[in-house]
Amino acid sequence: MASKTVKVGSSVGLHARPAAMVAEKAGEFDEEITLATAEEGPIDASSMMLIMTLGAECGCEVTVESENEQAVTVIAELIEKDLDSE
Repeated sequence: MASKTVKVGSSVGLHARPAAMVAEKAGEFDEEITLATAEEGPIDASSMMLIMTLGAECGCEVTVESENEQAVTVIAELIEKDLDSE
């Protein structure tokens, strides 16, 4: 299982727009991708609503896990970006 922990880069955290962008990208992979914080998760990264339940604010550490190492890299890089400015 591949795993990577990154900090949320979006100024509003993983809320509506950033969560939707992460969920959409996660849905492009066949393998399950999960997200977790120290307090919450793991949750299915392809669900916008579940991502928002993490309550991950800007700077919060989120762990991305999947059997697909490329999926982990892509989702981790997306979480690190300021998706509000995209």
